[in-house]
Amino acid sequence: MSKIRGVNGVAFDLFDAFTEIVARFPERPAIVHGGRVVSYRRLQELANTLAVRLGPEPGAVAVEATHAPGTVVALLGVLAAGGVYCPVDPAFPVERQRAMATAAGCRRMVAAAPAAAVRLGLELVESGPFEDLAADLPGNPGADRPHSPVHGEAFPPDAPGAPDPTVHLGAHRPDAPAYILFTSGSTGQPKPVATPRRAVSAAVHSLRELFGLAPEDRVLQFASLNWDTCFEEILPALTTGAALVLDDDAYAGSFPRFLRTVERNGITVLDLPTAFWHELVLHLAEDGLALPGCVRTLVIGGEAAAPARLADWSRLDTGRIRLVNTYGCTETTMITHAVDLHGPAAPAGLPAWDGTARAPIGRALPHVVQRLGEQGELLIGGPAVALGYVGLPEATSARFTVIDGERYFRTGDRVAEAPDGVLTHQGRLDGEIKVRGIRVDPAEVEAHIAGHPGVAAVAVAGATLAGRSVLVAYVVPRAGASGRTLDTDVLSYLRGTVPAHLVPGRITVVPALVLTASGKVDRAASHRQLSAPQTTPLAAPAAAAT
Repeated sequence: MSKIRGVNGVAFDLFDAFTEIVARFPERPAIVHGGRVVSYRRLQELANTLAVRLGPEPGAVAVEATHAPGTVVALLGVLAAGGVYCPVDPAFPVERQRAMATAAGCRRMVAAAPAAAVRLGLELVESGPFEDLAADLPGNPGADRPHSPVHGEAFPPDAPGAPDPTVHLGAHRPDAPAYILFTSGSTGQPKPVATPRRAVSAAVHSLRELFGLAPEDRVLQFASLNWDTCFEEILPALTTGAALVLDDDAYAGSFPRFLRTVERNGITVLDLPTAFWHELVLHLAEDGLALPGCVRTLVIGGEAAAPARLADWSRLDTGRIRLVNTYGCTETTMITHAVDLHGPAAPAGLPAWDGTARAPIGRALPHVVQRLGEQGELLIGGPAVALGYVGLPEATSARFTVIDGERYFRTGDRVAEAPDGVLTHQGRLDGEIKVRGIRVDPAEVEAHIAGHPGVAAVAVAGATLAGRSVLVAYVVPRAGASGRTLDTDVLSYLRGTVPAHLVPGRITVVPALVLTASGKVDRAASHRQLSAPQTTPLAAPAAAAT
């Protein structure tokens, strides 16, 4: 058993760091969206206005999370008030949104329209459109108009009761929760992870150094706002003085439009899901293209980097670009391990990317305390470990442990450690798999499918289908149920109740499942015997940030 300690020195709160940057660069662009700019000074004013409306320590606040500046304002405003930010994706089924808000303990919601809060039974904290937010900024249309609020009534400059931009309302204790995100659980209910302020501050401090951020950088906000990958983009940028860029064309699903967006906005730092990067590299290689010259760093994470795509990348004109592979868990706050795989900062001794070599997940960042447990399981301690699962003490005890006075999260990932400290993933110790870079417990999907009245039994497994990691489900119909339509009926049922990453890519109706000697469903054996020839099992689920 080995133990490696990193540097554990975090002396700032995240909002303090943002406030310091505002003082240094008040007129620099903080957010760029649709050709419009929000300065650091204005962003702080808006965040503090929301904080005043929320009041001190408002508890968990649900936020309608979309790729828009209002979401960033809401994040900062909740943090300024000492509250707990809880993003809710409006694209999720309403039942799932309601379950998330309830599990997090939310009573209030920041949303663009009253209907969003009404659907969830929450009190609305109104949010105005971005056009109003930006209208009063120099160089934008309508700059001569008075300040327009993003949340309720704005305070006129120097008016009585206007929020002091240097003072935040809540008692910002390092161990107080900063946000709540959700991971997959075996019960079928969303499993809320509470992350403390000290964890966010520690991770952001390390990531600013890892990415080498400077005020001149322009960072694209690309990741889903449901997972902490988005915080890797938002928070290091806004505590450095860099510009955070949001552009609707980036999310259109078109690689030509994505590349034009990067070039048009002068993006210098990209943080992409590995699955998206795989397809982007294939597009560049097949069409003989190159990334725009403005890009200097490309960060990937979410699943293992495919050897074939690494080989393609190394053959492209990419030698000037840092390709940084990352690893982390929701329970350990953003990124905990990283390594440059290619480019000017890649360490000596990396294998040649010939299409066969596996990429390492990297070495521990300075704030991380790392331990290799039994069977090579990676345990992560230090200031970035989450507080646990809200309202789920048994689940918390199962995954968080104390060893030699240090609190650790059991990742469930088996790793091998090289002499230079770089780790390589060796598989999972449990049944969790990755879908679109998101950690999924098959038992959660099984629980939802079992809720369909026509299903008697179900097994869910991970597979590779058309080169992508997907969920596949095998269902046994109840007596009297129509086996001919059960697959489409179950798919329709799931699409109305769970997020897209929990919907299997294929459902097969079967007469029976394979059972273990004790009479339990054997997922792996069921998949081996019942899968179609074009589907191959996932032998070792890839590890990366969720």
